Order: sequence, then C-alpha cells, then structure tokens
Amino acid sequence: MLYKRSDSVSEPTGTNFINNIIDEDIRNNIYQNNKVLTRFPPEPNGYLHIGHAKSILLNYNTSLRYNGKFNLRFDDTNPVKEDEEYVQSIKEDIKWLGADWEDRLFFASNYFDKMFLYALELIKKDLAYVDDLSPDEIRQYRGTLFSPGKNSPYRNRSIEENLELFTRMKDGKFIDGSKVLRAKIDMSSPNINMRDPIIYRILHTHHHNTGDTWCIYPMYDYAHPIEDGIEGITHSICTLEFEDHRPFYNWLLENLDDFKIQRPKQIEFAKLQLSRTIIGKRFIKTLVDKGIVDGWDDPRLMTISGMRRRGITPEAIQNFCDEIGVARSNSIVDIAMFEHFVRDDLKLKTPRLMAILDPIKIVITNYPEDKIEWLDMHNNQDNESLGIRKIPFGREIYIEKEDFMEVPIKKYFRLFPGNEVRLMGAYFIKCNEVIKNANGEIIQLNCTYDPETKSGSGFTGRKVKGTLHWVCAQNCIESEIRLYDYLLNDNNDIDDDEDNPDPLNNINPDSLKVIKGYLEPELANANSGDKFQFVRNGYFVVDSKDSTKNNLVFNLTLNLKSSWKPSNS
Repeated sequence: MLYKRSDSVSEPTGTNFINNIIDEDIRNNIYQNNKVLTRFPPEPNGYLHIGHAKSILLNYNTSLRYNGKFNLRFDDTNPVKEDEEYVQSIKEDIKWLGADWEDRLFFASNYFDKMFLYALELIKKDLAYVDDLSPDEIRQYRGTLFSPGKNSPYRNRSIEENLELFTRMKDGKFIDGSKVLRAKIDMSSPNINMRDPIIYRILHTHHHNTGDTWCIYPMYDYAHPIEDGIEGITHSICTLEFEDHRPFYNWLLENLDDFKIQRPKQIEFAKLQLSRTIIGKRFIKTLVDKGIVDGWDDPRLMTISGMRRRGITPEAIQNFCDEIGVARSNSIVDIAMFEHFVRDDLKLKTPRLMAILDPIKIVITNYPEDKIEWLDMHNNQDNESLGIRKIPFGREIYIEKEDFMEVPIKKYFRLFPGNEVRLMGAYFIKCNEVIKNANGEIIQLNCTYDPETKSGSGFTGRKVKGTLHWVCAQNCIESEIRLYDYLLNDNNDIDDDEDNPDPLNNINPDSLKVIKGYLEPELANANSGDKFQFVRNGYFVVDSKDSTKNNLVFNLTLNLKSSWKPSNS
C-alpha cells in the first residue's frame, strides 16, 4: 500500500527485510527514529518504467513508514546522454504515482564543486591518481574475474603532480579521453570494482544544468555515495546489480572526512522483471529511435507514461508492488499477475458502456422505422454511485459478428436463425432471415422483437439463455480503436543486462491493431484519459495524445479475461 502522511505509521501493514534492517539500526541507535531518509536517484537519460515505479514506491513508503523524508535526486553526471526533457517527464511520472518529494528536489550536478574538492582530498591522501592509460589499456590492466589486474605505470605519481594534473584537467587543458582520475585501492582485489576504479573523466560537452562550466565529470560510482552523504541519506536502497559496487561505496565514504561520523547504508533488493515486456531504458530507446513504437509513451511499453496513456492507474501499480513485495533474489513475475491488479482496480471505477468492434447489422423488421426510444441503463451495476444513462434504441442496430452463427455449434446460446436472445437493457429479438452479398458474405440479419419483453418491465413469460450487447446504428458514433497486445512474442523479459538478446529479434508484429468501432453516443462526451469498460470487450481509455473532440481514439487497456488468480482464491 502507499502510505499517506496523514495515515498512522505506528502500526504499518506488511514488512520486508529492508524494514527489518532499518528496525535493527534504530534499536542499535545507528539512526534515530523519525530520521530515516531515503531517495530515488534517476539518471535523466530516458523515461521511467515499471521497475522504477517499484523503486520509487519502495523508497517513498519506507520514508513514510518511519515518518522520515524522501528525496528526488537527479543523478545527472553523464551529459552526453541526459536531457531536460527526461527531467520533466520523470517529475511528472513520480507525481502521478503519488510519491511526494515536497521541497526535497536535488541534482547531482549541484554538488560538482564539492565532488571536485573531495577528489582533491583523496589525492592529498594518496588515494587517487591521474592516469594516462587509454580506455583499452585500462581494460587490459584491470584483469579478469579469474586473474588479478596490474598497476598502471602512472599509479605512483607524486601527490603534487596529481594535484597539478587534475587541476589542469578541470581547466580544460586536455582532450577527451586523454586522462582520467582513478581511486587508488587494490589492483589484485577479487572484486573488479575495487581495482582502481575511474572516478573522473574528461568530457568537453554541454550539461543540461551546469552549461559549459565543467569539462570533467564524476563517474556514477563516485558521485552516488557522495550525494547520499551530503544529503544525509540513511538507507540507500537500490537494486541487486549494485551489490558488487557496495565495497567501493563504503570505501569512498570511509575515506572522506565529512562522512566519518554517520554514513548511509546501502541495501540491495531484486529488480522487477515482468514476462512479455521490455524493461530497460537502453532497449526502449532503441525501439523509440527506430520508430518501432510511438515514442516513450507508447501504450505497449511498460514506461510509466506508456502505462498512463494505456489507462493503467497508479493505484493498480501500487497494489501490484505491494503484493509482490521485496525480495533478495531476481525472478520474473508473470505479466498476468500485474494485469489482475489493473482489472481489479478498474472494475468498480469505470462506467460500463456498449461498443461494437466487429459489427454485423440487424434490422428489426417489426419496429417502427422512424422511432427512436431512450432506455435507462446503469453505468455500472456493481457501483450504483456511477449513476444511470440514457441509450437510444431503434430499428437498426449493430451486434458483434462473433455473436451470430448461421450454423450453431452445440451449446451456442447467442443469435442464430430461429433463436431468440435478449438485447442488453432492451428487448428479446429473434433471427428470421440472413442476407448475404454476391460473395456469400453475411451483410445483414433481419429480426423481429417482442415489445412485451422490454428490460425492467417485469416480463416473466419465457426465458432466453443469451444476452448480447449492441449499439443503435442510427445514433452511434464512430471512433478509432487501438487494440494492443504484448510487445514480445514469448514469455521472456528484456532488461538492461548486456547478455540479453536484441529486442528487435523478438518483437510481436501484431502488437497493435487499429480498427473502427461503433460506440454509444454517450461516449461522444468523453475526455482525454477517461476510462471505460466496453461491455464484453475490455477496458479502454481515451488516448491522451491523438484524440480530439471530433476524432476520439480509444486505447485498449486490457481485455476482461484474467489468467491469474490470487493464491488464496
């Protein structure tokens, strides 16, 4: 659940191993209660996705659980890939999720002055040096998982020379790639991340926040612990790929005087991985750049903006994250489980209206040609607070093609020649004639209706087994309908791990189908982002990007059928 600051946090529901660690820290007076401070530190190099949503909610809810604080901090240390567009989109997504950073918005780039001074401190302690090796040479000297590295020939430069060279790096005296600043730790360490990691590189490029002030930029592994230390973060909660980086995180803070008294504690948890999805900014960017998807907010993507455009609610995401909990080991979550929480959230929230997506025309031959009557229908029979609407009924209507079968199979209770069915909220009709074109295709059904069987009239003369949804052909509106399917062909997910295959080799070519739908006239009043259940077809949302008042576009959120059930069902 997503806690609110007005909620009581003295007895929160649910716990996880991170809570247990924090509770133990408080008991041991390492961090005082009500002083817990967490953060979400995105790099503004792309849009956020469902995995980020889990991290945001985990960090935010943890801060609320202990009546602490939550920081939003942009780790903008790589100007080559970062952009103000991403900064703004990240802010919008986090607000939409319901995580409130209040006035605690920070940028790593605002700490560049301090980071430079901390680098000088490391040099003066003989814990950092300027290296002239090329990138390829640094990789060769680093060694492998099975063999130790070897010292750079520049490792034993004097403190004075390193101070001079690093200052000249800052002053723009060297070209990109010619020098780096490295921490001096242990080239034989079994952890490759401790083999003299690079902490500064030269980049003569414009930064979205600091402009052209700097031509050297800190590496993420150097900047991140310093940012946490400056902000007073108590628990730096991150995903498992950073576990091997934790020794350097701790080494750095232990060797900087400002963080001797109280240091942040890094805690890792398993990232969220979903079947049939692409999670990972690197791969999503490939899809965007190649035009395979309609931007970062394409409804087929599990970006937060894509989910919002598809009609998924923040409450559904929050409930899903609460259910899957926090684990120490990676695993893939079935996408059907996520979809269950989306349906469960929309079930009582959305009006249920009628739309025909694959029409066949019915003419009710004994209904007056010039008559239109308006029938009352509940907007959601399971939630009466959504009210009642008027729907038109006339001589000509549309039903779904799949609701008619000329030669019915066994136990087929929908419409077929000679059979009687109920039109939802209206009358019984019986099929009397099937009209076909020259190609033998059915183009119209002639039916009759029984005026005594009007819904709500109390008619009890006979019963029928089939009930069909429909729209009035004379009064319906036409709209573009976008039917979305999974972006991937199989059950594997794709994240940012280098070993993953190219997502372009696994794309489902039928992940988007665009059709014309025929909708109740009530839907002409729909606004961008409005959500509905189209009876028997699924949940839909008015597209926020391409819809206009005169040209509505509806995106399929999910169909109605779920393949996942809660474990206690």
